[in-house]
Amino acid sequence: MLSRLAVLSLIAVTLGACAPGSGSVGDRPADRPAGEVRTDPATMGKVTLTVWDQEVRGGQEKQITALNDAFQRKYPNITIKRVARSFDDLRSTVKLGLTGAEAPDVVQVNNGKQDMGSFVKAGLLQPLDGYATAHKWTQRMPESVLRLAKYPDSGAVLGEGKLYGVPQTGELVGLFYNKEKLTKLGIQPPKTWEDFDAALAAAKRAGELPIQFGNLEKSSGSYLFSLAMHRYGKAEEETRLATGRDGVSWNTEANKQAARLLLSWADNGYFPQGYAGIKSDDSWAAFARGEGLFHVSGTWLTADIQAAMGDKVGFQLPPGQTVTGGTGLPFAVSARSKNPDAAAAYIDFITNADAMKVLADNGNLPATEADKQAATGLTKDVFTAWQTASRSTQLVPYLDYATVTAYDTVTGAIEQLLAKRHTVDQFLTVLQDDLDKGRGGR
Repeated sequence: MLSRLAVLSLIAVTLGACAPGSGSVGDRPADRPAGEVRTDPATMGKVTLTVWDQEVRGGQEKQITALNDAFQRKYPNITIKRVARSFDDLRSTVKLGLTGAEAPDVVQVNNGKQDMGSFVKAGLLQPLDGYATAHKWTQRMPESVLRLAKYPDSGAVLGEGKLYGVPQTGELVGLFYNKEKLTKLGIQPPKTWEDFDAALAAAKRAGELPIQFGNLEKSSGSYLFSLAMHRYGKAEEETRLATGRDGVSWNTEANKQAARLLLSWADNGYFPQGYAGIKSDDSWAAFARGEGLFHVSGTWLTADIQAAMGDKVGFQLPPGQTVTGGTGLPFAVSARSKNPDAAAAYIDFITNADAMKVLADNGNLPATEADKQAATGLTKDVFTAWQTASRSTQLVPYLDYATVTAYDTVTGAIEQLLAKRHTVDQFLTVLQDDLDKGRGGR
Protein backbone atom coordinates (compact mmCIF):
# COMPACT_ATOMS: atom_id res chain seq x y z
CA MET A 1 0.00 0.00 0.00
CA LEU A 2 0.92 2.57 -0.97
CA SER A 3 2.26 6.16 2.42
CA ARG A 4 1.35 4.36 5.66
CA LEU A 5 0.80 7.16 8.21
CA ALA A 6 -1.77 7.03 11.03
CA VAL A 7 -3.15 9.10 13.90
CA LEU A 8 -3.88 6.53 16.59
CA SER A 9 -3.92 7.91 20.14
CA LEU A 10 -7.32 9.65 20.20
CA ILE A 11 -8.94 6.94 18.13
CA ALA A 12 -7.69 4.17 20.40
CA VAL A 13 -9.61 5.79 23.24
CA THR A 14 -12.67 6.15 21.04
CA LEU A 15 -12.57 2.48 20.09
CA GLY A 16 -12.62 1.46 23.72
CA ALA A 17 -15.56 3.73 24.43
CA CYS A 18 -17.65 3.21 21.31
CA ALA A 19 -16.96 -0.27 19.97
CA PRO A 20 -20.06 -2.44 20.25
CA GLY A 21 -19.43 -4.86 23.09
CA SER A 22 -15.75 -3.85 23.08
CA GLY A 23 -15.07 -7.17 21.41
CA SER A 24 -17.13 -9.28 23.83
CA VAL A 25 -18.14 -12.66 22.48
CA GLY A 26 -21.88 -12.05 22.74
CA ASP A 27 -21.76 -8.90 20.63
CA ARG A 28 -19.43 -10.13 17.92
CA PRO A 29 -20.92 -10.31 14.40
CA ALA A 30 -21.46 -13.93 13.37
CA ASP A 31 -20.12 -15.40 10.17
CA ARG A 32 -23.06 -16.06 7.86
CA PRO A 33 -23.24 -19.61 6.46
CA ALA A 34 -22.86 -19.77 2.70
CA GLY A 35 -26.34 -21.23 2.33
CA GLU A 36 -27.92 -18.14 3.88
CA VAL A 37 -26.08 -15.66 1.68
CA ARG A 38 -27.76 -13.91 -1.23
CA THR A 39 -25.29 -13.49 -4.08
CA ASP A 40 -27.37 -11.85 -6.83
CA PRO A 41 -27.56 -8.06 -6.29
CA ALA A 42 -30.50 -7.81 -8.70
CA THR A 43 -32.70 -9.55 -6.12
CA MET A 44 -31.78 -7.28 -3.19
CA GLY A 45 -34.17 -4.40 -3.85
CA LYS A 46 -33.25 -0.72 -3.63
CA VAL A 47 -29.96 -0.37 -1.81
CA THR A 48 -27.48 2.44 -1.23
CA LEU A 49 -23.99 1.19 -0.44
CA THR A 50 -21.59 3.59 1.24
CA VAL A 51 -18.04 2.70 0.21
CA TRP A 52 -14.89 4.24 1.69
CA ASP A 53 -11.74 3.73 -0.35
CA GLN A 54 -8.30 5.22 -0.88
CA GLU A 55 -8.09 4.61 -4.62
CA VAL A 56 -7.28 8.24 -5.32
CA ARG A 57 -4.14 8.20 -7.48
CA GLY A 58 -4.39 8.24 -11.28
CA GLY A 59 -4.59 4.54 -12.18
CA GLN A 60 -6.34 3.68 -8.92
CA GLU A 61 -9.01 6.33 -9.45
CA LYS A 62 -9.59 5.18 -13.02
CA GLN A 63 -10.06 1.52 -12.16
CA ILE A 64 -12.41 2.02 -9.21
CA THR A 65 -14.48 4.58 -11.12
CA ALA A 66 -14.79 2.22 -14.08
CA LEU A 67 -15.77 -0.71 -11.87
CA ASN A 68 -18.29 1.32 -9.85
CA ASP A 69 -19.91 2.53 -13.05
CA ALA A 70 -20.05 -1.00 -14.44
CA PHE A 71 -21.57 -2.34 -11.20
CA GLN A 72 -24.32 0.29 -11.18
CA ARG A 73 -25.09 -0.28 -14.86
CA LYS A 74 -25.48 -4.00 -14.23
CA TYR A 75 -27.42 -3.49 -11.00
CA PRO A 76 -29.38 -0.23 -11.30
CA ASN A 77 -31.21 -1.03 -8.06
CA ILE A 78 -27.96 -0.42 -6.14
CA THR A 79 -26.47 3.04 -5.73
CA ILE A 80 -22.86 3.40 -4.67
CA LYS A 81 -22.13 6.36 -2.42
CA ARG A 82 -18.38 6.61 -2.70
CA VAL A 83 -16.20 8.40 -0.13
CA ALA A 84 -12.65 8.66 -1.48
CA ARG A 85 -9.80 9.62 0.85
CA SER A 86 -6.03 9.46 0.75
CA PHE A 87 -4.49 6.53 2.61
CA ASP A 88 -3.49 8.79 5.50
CA ASP A 89 -6.92 10.40 5.79
CA LEU A 90 -8.70 7.06 5.54
CA ARG A 91 -6.63 5.52 8.34
CA SER A 92 -7.16 8.51 10.60
CA THR A 93 -10.96 8.48 10.19
CA VAL A 94 -12.01 4.88 9.59
CA LYS A 95 -12.05 3.82 13.24
CA LEU A 96 -14.46 6.59 14.13
CA GLY A 97 -16.49 5.78 11.03
CA LEU A 98 -16.89 2.13 11.91
CA THR A 99 -18.21 2.99 15.37
CA GLY A 100 -20.59 5.69 14.15
CA ALA A 101 -24.30 5.57 13.51
CA GLU A 102 -23.67 6.06 9.77
CA ALA A 103 -20.91 3.49 9.38
CA PRO A 104 -19.83 2.70 5.80
CA ASP A 105 -20.96 -0.60 4.34
CA VAL A 106 -17.63 -1.31 2.65
CA VAL A 107 -14.27 0.10 3.64
CA GLN A 108 -10.66 -0.52 2.77
CA VAL A 109 -8.74 -1.47 5.90
CA ASN A 110 -4.99 -1.69 6.43
CA ASN A 111 -4.03 -5.31 7.15
CA GLY A 112 -1.95 -4.58 10.26
CA LYS A 113 -2.86 -5.38 13.86
CA GLN A 114 -3.27 -1.69 14.68
CA ASP A 115 -6.07 -1.48 12.11
CA MET A 116 -7.72 -4.70 10.95
CA GLY A 117 -6.57 -6.61 14.04
CA SER A 118 -7.96 -3.94 16.37
CA PHE A 119 -11.24 -3.76 14.44
CA VAL A 120 -11.65 -7.54 14.59
CA LYS A 121 -11.00 -7.56 18.33
CA ALA A 122 -13.58 -4.80 18.80
CA GLY A 123 -16.21 -6.62 16.69
CA LEU A 124 -16.34 -3.86 14.06
CA LEU A 125 -15.91 -6.03 10.96
CA GLN A 126 -18.10 -8.75 9.46
CA PRO A 127 -16.47 -12.20 9.10
CA LEU A 128 -16.51 -13.18 5.43
CA ASP A 129 -15.84 -16.93 5.33
CA GLY A 130 -19.43 -17.76 4.42
CA TYR A 131 -19.34 -15.14 1.68
CA ALA A 132 -15.99 -16.50 0.48
CA THR A 133 -17.60 -19.90 0.00
CA ALA A 134 -20.75 -18.52 -1.62
CA HIS A 135 -18.80 -16.28 -4.04
CA LYS A 136 -15.99 -18.85 -4.53
CA TRP A 137 -13.26 -16.42 -3.50
CA THR A 138 -11.18 -19.29 -2.18
CA GLN A 139 -11.19 -20.82 -5.66
CA ARG A 140 -9.97 -17.74 -7.50
CA MET A 141 -7.61 -16.31 -4.89
CA PRO A 142 -4.64 -18.21 -3.46
CA GLU A 143 -4.37 -18.72 0.28
CA SER A 144 -1.19 -16.63 0.24
CA VAL A 145 -3.36 -13.63 -0.70
CA LEU A 146 -6.39 -14.29 1.51
CA ARG A 147 -4.38 -15.08 4.65
CA LEU A 148 -3.19 -11.46 4.77
CA ALA A 149 -6.75 -10.51 5.78
CA LYS A 150 -7.32 -13.24 8.37
CA TYR A 151 -7.44 -12.81 12.14
CA PRO A 152 -8.68 -14.76 15.17
CA ASP A 153 -11.29 -13.04 17.37
CA SER A 154 -8.48 -11.68 19.56
CA GLY A 155 -7.00 -9.79 16.59
CA ALA A 156 -3.58 -10.96 17.75
CA VAL A 157 -2.14 -13.05 14.91
CA LEU A 158 -2.22 -12.01 11.27
CA GLY A 159 -2.72 -14.92 8.90
CA GLU A 160 -4.84 -17.11 11.19
CA GLY A 161 -8.56 -17.31 11.95
CA LYS A 162 -11.46 -15.87 9.97
CA LEU A 163 -11.41 -13.91 6.74
CA TYR A 164 -12.20 -10.19 7.09
CA GLY A 165 -11.34 -8.67 3.72
CA VAL A 166 -10.54 -9.21 0.05
CA PRO A 167 -7.81 -7.26 -1.76
CA GLN A 168 -7.86 -6.08 -5.34
CA THR A 169 -4.15 -5.58 -5.81
CA GLY A 170 -0.75 -6.98 -5.03
CA GLU A 171 2.02 -4.71 -3.79
CA LEU A 172 5.79 -4.73 -3.95
CA VAL A 173 8.26 -2.19 -2.58
CA GLY A 174 11.17 -2.30 -5.01
CA LEU A 175 13.50 -0.16 -7.07
CA PHE A 176 12.16 2.27 -9.63
CA TYR A 177 15.12 3.38 -11.76
CA ASN A 178 15.76 6.02 -14.39
CA LYS A 179 16.89 4.18 -17.51
CA GLU A 180 18.38 7.26 -19.16
CA LYS A 181 20.54 8.07 -16.17
CA LEU A 182 21.77 4.48 -15.86
CA THR A 183 22.71 4.53 -19.55
CA LYS A 184 24.47 7.88 -19.14
CA LEU A 185 26.50 6.45 -16.26
CA GLY A 186 27.32 3.35 -18.32
CA ILE A 187 25.81 0.90 -15.86
CA GLN A 188 23.06 -1.72 -15.90
CA PRO A 189 20.17 -2.20 -13.46
CA PRO A 190 21.82 -3.77 -10.38
CA LYS A 191 21.77 -7.55 -10.14
CA THR A 192 23.79 -7.71 -6.93
CA TRP A 193 24.15 -5.54 -3.84
CA GLU A 194 27.66 -4.70 -5.00
CA ASP A 195 26.18 -3.46 -8.27
CA PHE A 196 23.76 -1.30 -6.28
CA ASP A 197 26.60 0.14 -4.20
CA ALA A 198 28.55 0.94 -7.36
CA ALA A 199 25.52 2.60 -9.00
CA LEU A 200 24.94 4.86 -5.99
CA ALA A 201 28.59 5.87 -5.85
CA ALA A 202 28.73 6.50 -9.62
CA ALA A 203 25.65 8.72 -9.48
CA LYS A 204 27.13 10.76 -6.63
CA ARG A 205 30.43 11.24 -8.49
CA ALA A 206 28.55 12.38 -11.57
CA GLY A 207 26.57 14.97 -9.63
CA GLU A 208 23.34 12.98 -9.84
CA LEU A 209 21.06 12.27 -6.89
CA PRO A 210 21.45 8.55 -6.11
CA ILE A 211 18.17 7.94 -4.22
CA GLN A 212 15.09 10.15 -4.40
CA PHE A 213 13.53 10.13 -0.93
CA GLY A 214 11.00 12.12 1.06
CA ASN A 215 10.10 11.16 4.62
CA LEU A 216 7.72 13.81 5.93
CA GLU A 217 5.00 11.20 6.58
CA LYS A 218 7.70 8.75 7.83
CA SER A 219 6.44 5.74 5.85
CA SER A 220 9.12 6.02 3.17
CA GLY A 221 11.81 5.60 5.79
CA SER A 222 10.43 2.17 6.62
CA TYR A 223 10.67 1.17 2.96
CA LEU A 224 14.36 2.10 2.86
CA PHE A 225 15.12 0.35 6.13
CA SER A 226 13.30 -2.78 4.90
CA LEU A 227 15.44 -2.65 1.76
CA ALA A 228 18.57 -2.50 3.90
CA MET A 229 17.29 -5.42 6.02
CA HIS A 230 16.88 -7.54 2.89
CA ARG A 231 20.61 -7.22 2.23
CA TYR A 232 21.64 -8.87 5.49
CA GLY A 233 18.63 -10.82 6.76
CA LYS A 234 16.77 -13.95 5.79
CA ALA A 235 13.26 -13.68 4.40
CA GLU A 236 11.81 -16.25 6.80
CA GLU A 237 13.18 -14.46 9.86
CA GLU A 238 12.08 -11.06 8.55
CA THR A 239 8.57 -12.39 8.05
CA ARG A 240 8.44 -13.75 11.59
CA LEU A 241 9.70 -10.41 12.89
CA ALA A 242 7.26 -8.38 10.80
CA THR A 243 4.30 -10.39 12.08
CA GLY A 244 5.42 -10.44 15.73
CA ARG A 245 5.96 -14.18 16.05
CA ASP A 246 7.62 -15.62 19.14
CA GLY A 247 11.32 -16.41 19.18
CA VAL A 248 12.54 -13.48 17.06
CA SER A 249 14.35 -10.32 18.06
CA TRP A 250 15.25 -6.95 16.60
CA ASN A 251 18.61 -7.07 18.36
CA THR A 252 20.53 -9.06 15.76
CA GLU A 253 23.74 -8.40 13.91
CA ALA A 254 21.85 -8.41 10.60
CA ASN A 255 19.55 -5.62 11.77
CA LYS A 256 22.50 -3.63 13.13
CA GLN A 257 24.16 -3.88 9.73
CA ALA A 258 20.93 -2.77 8.05
CA ALA A 259 20.65 0.28 10.32
CA ARG A 260 24.29 1.18 9.65
CA LEU A 261 23.72 0.85 5.90
CA LEU A 262 20.73 3.21 6.05
CA LEU A 263 22.84 5.73 7.95
CA SER A 264 25.68 5.41 5.45
CA TRP A 265 23.33 6.30 2.60
CA ALA A 266 22.36 9.46 4.45
CA ASP A 267 25.95 10.29 5.46
CA ASN A 268 27.21 9.81 1.90
CA GLY A 269 24.70 12.35 0.60
CA TYR A 270 22.69 9.80 -1.34
CA PHE A 271 19.38 11.44 -0.34
CA PRO A 272 18.12 14.91 -1.32
CA GLN A 273 18.74 17.76 1.06
CA GLY A 274 15.89 18.27 3.51
CA TYR A 275 14.46 14.80 2.87
CA ALA A 276 12.86 14.73 6.31
CA GLY A 277 10.53 17.55 5.24
CA ILE A 278 9.68 16.28 1.74
CA LYS A 279 6.28 14.66 1.19
CA SER A 280 6.29 11.19 -0.33
CA ASP A 281 4.10 12.34 -3.23
CA ASP A 282 6.45 15.25 -3.90
CA SER A 283 9.36 12.80 -3.82
CA TRP A 284 8.04 10.47 -6.49
CA ALA A 285 6.98 13.46 -8.58
CA ALA A 286 10.56 14.77 -8.39
CA PHE A 287 11.85 11.36 -9.45
CA ALA A 288 9.43 11.42 -12.38
CA ARG A 289 10.90 14.81 -13.38
CA GLY A 290 14.35 13.26 -13.55
CA GLU A 291 15.64 13.99 -10.05
CA GLY A 292 17.18 10.76 -8.86
CA LEU A 293 18.69 7.54 -10.17
CA PHE A 294 16.53 5.31 -7.92
CA HIS A 295 13.29 5.68 -6.00
CA VAL A 296 12.42 3.04 -3.40
CA SER A 297 8.64 2.79 -3.18
CA GLY A 298 5.63 0.66 -3.98
CA THR A 299 3.98 -0.56 -7.13
CA TRP A 300 0.90 1.52 -6.32
CA LEU A 301 2.84 4.34 -8.05
CA THR A 302 3.18 2.43 -11.31
CA ALA A 303 0.43 4.14 -13.32
CA ASP A 304 1.44 7.65 -12.24
CA ILE A 305 5.17 7.19 -12.79
CA GLN A 306 4.65 5.52 -16.15
CA ALA A 307 2.34 8.32 -17.25
CA ALA A 308 5.01 10.85 -16.33
CA MET A 309 8.12 9.03 -17.59
CA GLY A 310 6.96 6.69 -20.34
CA ASP A 311 9.71 4.28 -21.36
CA LYS A 312 12.38 6.12 -19.36
CA VAL A 313 11.62 4.20 -16.16
CA GLY A 314 12.03 0.60 -15.04
CA PHE A 315 11.22 -1.43 -11.94
CA GLN A 316 12.98 -4.37 -10.35
CA LEU A 317 13.08 -6.45 -7.19
CA PRO A 318 15.89 -5.62 -4.78
CA PRO A 319 19.16 -7.45 -5.37
CA GLY A 320 18.88 -10.89 -3.82
CA GLN A 321 15.13 -10.99 -4.65
CA THR A 322 13.85 -10.65 -1.06
CA VAL A 323 11.19 -7.93 -1.22
CA THR A 324 8.67 -6.20 1.01
CA GLY A 325 5.07 -6.46 -0.13
CA GLY A 326 1.83 -8.32 0.06
CA THR A 327 -1.59 -7.03 -0.94
CA GLY A 328 -3.24 -3.67 -1.30
CA LEU A 329 -5.68 -2.66 1.41
CA PRO A 330 -8.43 -5.32 1.55
CA PHE A 331 -12.05 -4.32 1.11
CA ALA A 332 -13.97 -5.22 4.29
CA VAL A 333 -17.63 -5.15 5.36
CA SER A 334 -18.64 -3.13 8.41
CA ALA A 335 -20.33 -5.06 11.21
CA ARG A 336 -22.92 -2.25 11.23
CA SER A 337 -23.79 -2.53 7.55
CA LYS A 338 -27.52 -2.95 6.99
CA ASN A 339 -26.79 -4.56 3.62
CA PRO A 340 -23.98 -7.08 4.14
CA ASP A 341 -25.08 -9.28 1.22
CA ALA A 342 -24.96 -6.33 -1.18
CA ALA A 343 -21.65 -5.21 0.32
CA ALA A 344 -20.12 -8.65 -0.22
CA ALA A 345 -21.52 -8.81 -3.75
CA TYR A 346 -19.89 -5.46 -4.49
CA ILE A 347 -16.54 -6.75 -3.21
CA ASP A 348 -17.00 -9.84 -5.37
CA PHE A 349 -17.61 -7.67 -8.43
CA ILE A 350 -14.53 -5.46 -7.99
CA THR A 351 -12.23 -8.44 -7.37
CA ASN A 352 -13.42 -10.93 -10.00
CA ALA A 353 -11.49 -11.95 -13.12
CA ASP A 354 -13.00 -9.18 -15.25
CA ALA A 355 -12.10 -6.62 -12.59
CA MET A 356 -8.50 -7.86 -12.59
CA LYS A 357 -8.31 -7.00 -16.29
CA VAL A 358 -9.65 -3.51 -15.62
CA LEU A 359 -6.97 -3.04 -12.98
CA ALA A 360 -4.24 -4.24 -15.30
CA ASP A 361 -5.45 -2.02 -18.15
CA ASN A 362 -5.10 0.99 -15.85
CA GLY A 363 -1.56 0.19 -14.76
CA ASN A 364 -2.42 -1.45 -11.44
CA LEU A 365 -1.07 -4.78 -10.17
CA PRO A 366 -3.88 -7.37 -9.84
CA ALA A 367 -3.75 -9.57 -6.76
CA THR A 368 -4.59 -12.59 -8.91
CA GLU A 369 -3.75 -13.63 -12.42
CA ALA A 370 -5.08 -11.49 -15.25
CA ASP A 371 -4.25 -11.14 -18.94
CA LYS A 372 -0.82 -9.58 -18.71
CA GLN A 373 0.41 -10.49 -22.17
CA ALA A 374 -0.23 -7.01 -23.55
CA ALA A 375 1.64 -5.25 -20.73
CA THR A 376 4.61 -3.18 -21.81
CA GLY A 377 7.25 -0.96 -20.26
CA LEU A 378 7.05 -0.29 -16.55
CA THR A 379 3.79 -2.22 -16.16
CA LYS A 380 5.42 -5.33 -17.63
CA ASP A 381 8.38 -4.94 -15.24
CA VAL A 382 6.00 -4.78 -12.29
CA PHE A 383 3.90 -7.75 -13.42
CA THR A 384 7.03 -9.83 -13.94
CA ALA A 385 8.37 -8.89 -10.51
CA TRP A 386 5.05 -9.83 -8.89
CA GLN A 387 4.94 -13.20 -10.62
CA THR A 388 8.43 -13.92 -9.31
CA ALA A 389 7.86 -12.65 -5.77
CA SER A 390 4.37 -14.06 -5.19
CA ARG A 391 5.48 -17.54 -6.17
CA SER A 392 8.56 -17.48 -3.96
CA THR A 393 9.26 -17.60 -0.24
CA GLN A 394 11.00 -14.24 -0.30
CA LEU A 395 7.98 -11.93 -0.09
CA VAL A 396 8.19 -10.24 3.34
CA PRO A 397 5.26 -8.36 4.98
CA TYR A 398 5.40 -4.71 6.01
CA LEU A 399 7.14 -4.04 9.31
CA ASP A 400 4.03 -2.44 10.85
CA TYR A 401 2.14 -5.75 11.08
CA ALA A 402 3.97 -6.90 14.25
CA THR A 403 2.01 -5.06 16.98
CA VAL A 404 -0.86 -2.61 17.32
CA THR A 405 1.67 0.20 17.78
CA ALA A 406 4.31 -1.04 15.35
CA TYR A 407 3.58 1.47 12.61
CA ASP A 408 4.16 4.55 14.74
CA THR A 409 7.04 2.94 16.59
CA VAL A 410 8.95 1.70 13.54
CA THR A 411 8.48 4.78 11.38
CA GLY A 412 9.19 7.14 14.28
CA ALA A 413 12.31 5.26 15.34
CA ILE A 414 13.68 5.28 11.78
CA GLU A 415 13.12 9.02 11.65
CA GLN A 416 15.02 9.40 14.92
CA LEU A 417 17.83 7.14 13.68
CA LEU A 418 18.30 9.20 10.52
CA ALA A 419 18.26 12.40 12.58
CA LYS A 420 21.05 10.92 14.79
CA ARG A 421 18.82 11.17 17.86
CA HIS A 422 19.08 7.38 18.29
CA THR A 423 22.20 5.28 18.08
CA VAL A 424 21.86 1.98 16.26
CA ASP A 425 21.55 0.13 19.57
CA GLN A 426 18.99 2.59 20.92
CA PHE A 427 17.01 2.33 17.70
CA LEU A 428 16.78 -1.47 17.89
CA THR A 429 15.96 -1.34 21.59
CA VAL A 430 12.96 0.89 20.86
CA LEU A 431 11.70 -1.62 18.29
CA GLN A 432 12.32 -4.55 20.62
CA ASP A 433 10.48 -2.88 23.50
CA ASP A 434 7.45 -2.38 21.26
CA LEU A 435 7.59 -6.01 20.16
CA ASP A 436 7.84 -7.25 23.76
CA LYS A 437 4.92 -5.10 24.87
CA GLY A 438 2.86 -6.25 21.92
CA ARG A 439 3.43 -9.88 22.78
CA GLY A 440 2.45 -9.24 26.37
CA GLY A 441 -0.84 -7.71 25.21
CA ARG A 442 -2.07 -10.75 23.30
